[in-house]
Amino acid sequence: MNTFKKMIAFAITCLFIAGMPFCQSEATTKVTKKTTTAKTTTKAKTTSTTSKSTATTKTDVASATTPATTAATSNSNAASGLKEALVTGVTNAVLSLNKENGYFGNSLLKILLPKEADPLVNNIKLIPGGQSLLDDVVLRLNRAAEDAAGEAKPIFVNAITGMSITDATSILFGSDKTGATNYLKKSTYSQLTAAYQPKVEASLNKNLVGTMSTTDAWAKLTKAYNKVANSLVGSAYNLAPVNTNLSGYVTEQALNGLFTTVGNEEMKIRENPAARVTSVLQSVFGLLDKK
Repeated sequence: MNTFKKMIAFAITCLFIAGMPFCQSEATTKVTKKTTTAKTTTKAKTTSTTSKSTATTKTDVASATTPATTAATSNSNAASGLKEALVTGVTNAVLSLNKENGYFGNSLLKILLPKEADPLVNNIKLIPGGQSLLDDVVLRLNRAAEDAAGEAKPIFVNAITGMSITDATSILFGSDKTGATNYLKKSTYSQLTAAYQPKVEASLNKNLVGTMSTTDAWAKLTKAYNKVANSLVGSAYNLAPVNTNLSGYVTEQALNGLFTTVGNEEMKIRENPAARVTSVLQSVFGLLDKK
């Protein structure tokens, strides 16, 4: 019996010892699985965290750059819209003036003789044929302005092209309804004067009566009149001397009419949606309707 018990004990011991590697292997496997799972989980978490971090960084960068980019794009679009509006406005203005009766047929722009020449004009009217002569002179003044108007567009377009985004957006959203026109007047007036005057002079030097040009006739009349105006008699009657530089006077009046017309075109585009004939004009100036 004792021998049997010993054999049983020995067998159990052997089984126990034999079972140990299995148990260790299983345990190792379980530990390995747990470790692997833990590593996988850690990697997943790390990857997830990295992804979130990357996403957050991208979002932060986007949120940081988008407003500035949007503002820059908005200002650039606004500048483009204003420039397009100005080119449209000056083109329409020049076309309306650079034709027969562009000035003469417009009561608001028609160039008359200088106001200070009224006493001279009134005396000429008393002479037979005097009124007809004066009418011809006035017609010549306006024809000279109409001829010169064609010089304006390239000068305007050059100034518009060179306008900065800052100036353009300031003008567009400013309170001055003719802000762009005033900008053009400041930046182009001297150039326009230089371009207009030769054309005006050429027109006024055409024969008016016989071989006498409008310039010659005006010079003779004003010279004689100014002698009286500058005398004691003239002082007693408050006669003011008349400007003998007719081409300078016509150039000044022609440019006044030009900028009046450009200003009207600008206000039309600002205030009348129907005048916004392109998608850019509709988009940019539509912003003004919401103000």
